Amino acid sequence: MGVIARWRDRLPVGPATPELTLGEGGTPLVRSERLSERLGVELWFKFEDANPTGSFKDRGMCVAVAKAVEDGAEGVVCASTGNTAASAAAYAARAGLPAVVLTPVGAIAAPKQAQARAVGARVLEVRGTFDEALRSCQELSDRGTFALVNSLNPHRIEGQKTAAFEVIEQLGRVPDVLALPYGGGGNITAYAKGFAEEGATLRLIGGQASERAHTIASAIRIAEPAHAHEVAALVADGRAELVSVRDEEITDAWLEIASREGVFCEPSSAAGLAALAHITLVPGTTVVCVLTGHGLKDTAAVDVLTAGATLVEPTVEAILAEVCS
Repeated sequence: MGVIARWRDRLPVGPATPELTLGEGGTPLVRSERLSERLGVELWFKFEDANPTGSFKDRGMCVAVAKAVEDGAEGVVCASTGNTAASAAAYAARAGLPAVVLTPVGAIAAPKQAQARAVGARVLEVRGTFDEALRSCQELSDRGTFALVNSLNPHRIEGQKTAAFEVIEQLGRVPDVLALPYGGGGNITAYAKGFAEEGATLRLIGGQASERAHTIASAIRIAEPAHAHEVAALVADGRAELVSVRDEEITDAWLEIASREGVFCEPSSAAGLAALAHITLVPGTTVVCVLTGHGLKDTAAVDVLTAGATLVEPTVEAILAEVCS
């Protein structure tokens, strides 16, 4: 059951809204064993990388594209550092709409661009920044033919808020802390909205790269967050806290999630865990870390951050000599 069918009574949809789905939502919530012990808390991972295109974007994209169809749009357009591109392209193809994707030249991980191209999106690399690409998308959308499906589209936020409902449902209670990456700010805005609708009070922690425009975590390589004002308001109201983390902290957390928990996420997903090292956590606190994208989204990071394969002869002696050295 997809997000629209599962949460129809909590979404801005009606009888004329197509029930567009690729099977998004219902992602696992898995308890961490080793990292819980190290941090002295009850740590859980929300596997949003289990969505159909491998990232959290699918929750909101199914709603945004469905509403675009309902409104008679002739196509969809988005600016993206990768995950939005893959999601928009997939849901547009599912809905029978053309998709135009603008990406900053050289800034999108190859697997993400491949996803968008594979399902037929027109991918255009812009000689400029993400923010310039987004402004161009807004101008195109204003002409009335293409629907903008970046998170500035409120239907994206509506779909993404359902992850907060699921966390409470799966955990059986409201967590004390929820940590996630902060790139454009749409996701932290969506979680805040979802928890507020449930009357839930908790600490929302947004982990952002110290060097936003140049971070190794390509999914949050956004210099000017589109939802900066909304996030600032959440911080001012005491509903969210922002933590800046260095690339070394992000990659250390990424390696730790992989090697200690067996979970392969993209580097940006680890920003939430990295942020936890900068805040005070009461022992026994229940913490949920949102893993926003699958590791196969950004495999170039593996080549940079881990040792390569070793060539050996096909004998037990050679194998043992290598693994025991």
